[in-house]
Amino acid sequence: MDVLNRVPVREQEPQVRAANFEEVCLGYNEEEAKAEAARCLNCKNAQCMKGCPVSINIPAFIAQVKEGNFEEAYHIISQSSALPAVCGRVCPQESQCEGKCIRGIKGEPVAIGKLERFVADWARENDIKPKKAEKLNGHKVAVIGSGPAGLTCAGDLAKLGYDVTIFEALHEAGVKLILMRCAGFNNVDLKTAAKYGIDVRRVPGYSPEAVAEHAMTLAMTVNRHMHKAYTKVRENDFSLGGLMGFNFYQKTAGIVGTGKIGAAMARICRGFGMKVIAYDVYQNESLKDFVTYVTLDELLAQSDLISLHCPLMDSTYHMINRESIKKMKDGVILVNTSRGGLVKTDDLIEGIRARKFFGVGLDVYEEETPNVFEDRSDEILEHSTTARLLSFPNVMITSHQGFFTEEALRAIAETTLQNALDFEAGKETPNIVRA
Repeated sequence: MDVLNRVPVREQEPQVRAANFEEVCLGYNEEEAKAEAARCLNCKNAQCMKGCPVSINIPAFIAQVKEGNFEEAYHIISQSSALPAVCGRVCPQESQCEGKCIRGIKGEPVAIGKLERFVADWARENDIKPKKAEKLNGHKVAVIGSGPAGLTCAGDLAKLGYDVTIFEALHEAGVKLILMRCAGFNNVDLKTAAKYGIDVRRVPGYSPEAVAEHAMTLAMTVNRHMHKAYTKVRENDFSLGGLMGFNFYQKTAGIVGTGKIGAAMARICRGFGMKVIAYDVYQNESLKDFVTYVTLDELLAQSDLISLHCPLMDSTYHMINRESIKKMKDGVILVNTSRGGLVKTDDLIEGIRARKFFGVGLDVYEEETPNVFEDRSDEILEHSTTARLLSFPNVMITSHQGFFTEEALRAIAETTLQNALDFEAGKETPNIVRA
């Protein structure tokens, strides 16, 4: 057996696949799978597991494939992955598990993805299912949506003993309440929800201070170049080149949106000795002792620091664009901790290149969905605009972490639960969202 080269995978002939829509790759049969599994070195310190996003025990399941114990291999995979048939087909194994395979140093890596696919397909063909919880815990859970995330969540909850039901068409299943664990509601079709009598409740103020403090942290970071200073000093470079900032004291802060988070940011800016102006369709009376409300154009023209704190709606989508950027002061600092869609990224990049901004701080951005809460340190970002933003020395991007404090997480859980209890009791609350 040639251990340096993987067992070839059978494929449809070109003339055959040209006339159908079946999978081109036919996968391994049992003998091919066992032969490929025999190439695995069964490393004690398995680097392949470090490359797997869900930490499948790869050496263990491959060892079972080698011995022909396909059912046991399936159960090992199922401990970590709910969708092995899908992952075996679409995961980028070449940059994940197989990219770390020791066998690949002097030959071809073990075909981990093809073996995972084989095991999953064999289990389906033989009606093998993941092991159930020994007993139910008495709690019922509804999972909304049957996409990969929903199915994975449902599977993991079922393993823990929950009685899980998946809903795709909510109203047909009798769903009457959607509980949002965030302030934003742009991902919910409010008109359709209202049409079918579905109540939508959010968590509008789980810790406004947490987000506002993060917004000011971003502003201070790009102003005083803290990200640069940290790197320079760690390399024993104590020079001051490239670290010049400016005082916030007596400068003008423009707050777009003065709900709870915007109000908290306004108070922080006041504490820095800044003049605070604001724009909002609905003015916050509690701020009028120190905040001056102006038009959006006036705010753009007067502000040294602009901080966005408004929801994403049709009226606010791409409110920061080429035209609004032109109206800003030269050398302005822009901070966004609200929703990425408020800023048209291509226009922002154009403004950065034109040296319109002293600095830009972003906790949210348009192309963040594949990145949020994920470790992609070993990957190449496929989204060019995100990569371009990261290339600018005066841009600071964080991981959608503005909310991430102990106090905020506790408040989210408590408010979400209270929203459910209020709905059950028939109480109207300010947390209800309507079209």
